[in-house]
Amino acid sequence: MKTKHKIFADVGEKEVTRAIVDEFAKQFREYVDSDVIIIGAGPSGLMAGRELAKKKVKVLIVERNNYLGGGFWIGGYLMNKLTVRSPGEKVLKELGIPYSLYTKGLYVADGPHACSKLIASACDAGAKFANMSIFDDLVLRENNRVAGVVINWTPVTALPREITCVDPVALESKLVIDATGHDACVVRKLAERGLIKMPGFGAMWVERSEDLVVEYTKEVHPGLIVSGMATTTTFGLPRMGPTFGGMLLSGKKAAVEALKIL
Repeated sequence: MKTKHKIFADVGEKEVTRAIVDEFAKQFREYVDSDVIIIGAGPSGLMAGRELAKKKVKVLIVERNNYLGGGFWIGGYLMNKLTVRSPGEKVLKELGIPYSLYTKGLYVADGPHACSKLIASACDAGAKFANMSIFDDLVLRENNRVAGVVINWTPVTALPREITCVDPVALESKLVIDATGHDACVVRKLAERGLIKMPGFGAMWVERSEDLVVEYTKEVHPGLIVSGMATTTTFGLPRMGPTFGGMLLSGKKAAVEALKIL
């Protein structure tokens, strides 16, 4: 069926496919060697990526899901309102996220709005992403210094073992940030090799957890910084539940720690 009036340019399927393949390959090739690779695109990973990219640091954020934001857009208990304890509202204001005071020291925002603003801010700063890419292992150099990551396509993990001979690829970087939440996937690989001890996260204690997660955000092994909820698992800190100020401020601190090292 022909249209009466031509609206769009004469571009066909092959040009669309070429554009996707060419531009993906160009970016992926460039970011095989990055200044900082962040594993996990939740609130702390996005915040760290944003802060570093603003300083012209070459940042790649690897996310195993097909979406960004982790639990940030969901909020608590699948009710997409998120809470932020003071002074976390300063970050919401900085990002242009609308929020309201619920009670003294506690603020509420819409999860989808907050998440989209944070994602956009990280993108605007220059951070790049590899979605549906799962962390598989570390690249280690002299004295077991972390020098990059090994990744694979996330769907590979869903295949039957007898047909999963899909070799991963390696990306190099000056620093890696573990922002994988409670799983602490990157730190866990070091623990499996006996290079670090990881006690696991403790029971929930909101009043203490957020201060501690920010305090303990730091380099935990040469070349590896831990951020957000991965910090609680690494150091045996209490979990914080569905309040996000600690994760946002932890991401900011992770960026500060990375800049000191770089």
